[in-house]
Amino acid sequence: MSSESAPAATADRAEIIAHAVLATPGVHDLHAGAVGQVATYLPGRRVNGIRARPDKHDADGGYDIHIVLAWGAAALTTADAVRASVQAVAPGRVDVTIEDVAPKSTPRLETSL
Repeated sequence: MSSESAPAATADRAEIIAHAVLATPGVHDLHAGAVGQVATYLPGRRVNGIRARPDKHDADGGYDIHIVLAWGAAALTTADAVRASVQAVAPGRVDVTIEDVAPKSTPRLETSL
């Protein structure tokens, strides 16, 4: 793999993961963390709520996924569903953090990835 294709693969993977997470029932949105530290930085943009991390025990590494839970969704069920959605598109360990719960009346915003 050339050095030029590695960043492209990371960018594609972050966006694919973000789409998979946002399509998971119970997920209201992705969350960048308390001070915006959870993100994948790409040329000219960033994907909030998705952070790839190396793992010395797993060649595929892993991902930190930070979400806003939809109102009324079960936290553990949603976290398990997010983990399964991510692992379906990207191998490796997946740690899910629920950063917030969306208010009952808040519609989901269309965000650009």
